[in-house]
Amino acid sequence: MKIICIGRNYAEHIAELQNETPDAPVIFLKPDTALLQRNQPFFYPDFSQDIHHEIELVLRVCKNGKNIDEKFAPTYFDAIGLGIDFTARDLQSKLKSKGLPWELAKGFDGSAPLGTTFKPVADFADLANINFHLEVNGEVRQRGNSGLMLHPFAAIISYVSRFITLKMGDLIFTGTPSGVGPVKIGDQLTGYIEEEKILELAVK
Repeated sequence: MKIICIGRNYAEHIAELQNETPDAPVIFLKPDTALLQRNQPFFYPDFSQDIHHEIELVLRVCKNGKNIDEKFAPTYFDAIGLGIDFTARDLQSKLKSKGLPWELAKGFDGSAPLGTTFKPVADFADLANINFHLEVNGEVRQRGNSGLMLHPFAAIISYVSRFITLKMGDLIFTGTPSGVGPVKIGDQLTGYIEEEKILELAVK
């Protein structure tokens, strides 16, 4: 199982971090040890003082594929969930300033919490109009809609599969909207698709 992540996929998020808009999807990976499931708590690591939340829709890959044509891409995922791409922003900034890869800031243990439920694709009337949001201690911090993605689901599947063979069970984090920010010990994070609670975790 691979965790494939898409960066810089929402214009407002690109703007808030003052990044350049990419011509193609930005791809990075997280190891399977990054995965947090069943509402397990997130333990704040000792190597960072600036961990940020990034709420994202997550695609569940349902069959193997390579060089997938975009028109067939929707048949390669069968459900949509919710996840958080935790980012050690201070570590990321330090690595980026030196022109170094920033996997350590993204792929550390527990950096990919996953919601308890995947909703079947058939449950959605329009895959280009899925609302989701994140609350921190009951306050809405991030709101997103799949229609605002620079690269929609099918384009992501097709592009990634040019370089990396997709396999059943792989997870694709599809990018975060604006509103990212720091978490602290004691915070309670709750994620929703539409108005259904999908993800809940405590920061310890």
